[in-house]
Amino acid sequence: MASLELRHLRYLLAVAEHGNFTRAAEELHISQPTLSQQVKQLERALGVQLLDRTGRAVRLTDAGGVYADHARRALRDLAAGERAVHDVRDLSRGHLRLGVTPTFTAYLVGPLTAELHARHPGVTLAVTEMTQDRIEAALLADGLDLGIAFAGDHLPGVAATALFTETLSLVTGAARARTAPEPLPVHALKDEQLALLSADFATRGHIDAYFARHRAVPRIAVEANSIQALTEIVRLTGLATVLPDAIADGHPHLTPVPLAPPLPTRTVVLLHRAGAYRGAAAGAFAALTHDLVHARGYPPAP
Repeated sequence: MASLELRHLRYLLAVAEHGNFTRAAEELHISQPTLSQQVKQLERALGVQLLDRTGRAVRLTDAGGVYADHARRALRDLAAGERAVHDVRDLSRGHLRLGVTPTFTAYLVGPLTAELHARHPGVTLAVTEMTQDRIEAALLADGLDLGIAFAGDHLPGVAATALFTETLSLVTGAARARTAPEPLPVHALKDEQLALLSADFATRGHIDAYFARHRAVPRIAVEANSIQALTEIVRLTGLATVLPDAIADGHPHLTPVPLAPPLPTRTVVLLHRAGAYRGAAAGAFAALTHDLVHARGYPPAP
């Protein structure tokens, strides 16, 4: 066992992923005989067959499947340890991988990035917009350091810290704005033509559930998978939409109109992998996120 090295784990996982020694060897930039020899060396050291080579595709045996799970976990933990070693505590440099659900790119990512750059200009930030289930899976696979999404039933191993409460309203163009508008009864939306986010947005599901609960059937004239496109459509047409109030508040050409009954609120949370090492950059970003939402007066989380 003392002769085992990290390359043995990487070689085994490459063969398991490709189901083929030749393609795995090409990816690893080694010869196929060398790869085969190294995997056999690993099997001899463990005293068990890890790969079934009898079929057209090479497959993990039962023992190989168990060992591969541990190998992936070990390599992931070692990668986290490597980041920890190189993480400069004074934040003169560092890197943060952040996943966000789509609507946050319209009003939260920009201010957070600006604040991070102002406080810690040496820290680089990689922002990826994705669905919440993909954020949580990426956190568990060590593909992200932090995520911003919504409270709910999270995957085992994902921890959440409440940030603020997000409210949504009907949103119209400034030309239709009313001074201190009275709440609009939801059933009055039958006289409105709406432009809404497409069904792949979690916000759209939230809106549809609200309409269904109150037996409201608005006329949906436009669907868009871009917040920017939606705000431009509302600004330039007589259509209305439904968006988080924070988006309308930051847009001079949009006016939120409360609905009666109001749309249910959502709790925005900061997600991370439970028990994972939190680097200095992730800790600093979490702190400045709490500072920013408080400074902006977002409603506190329950």
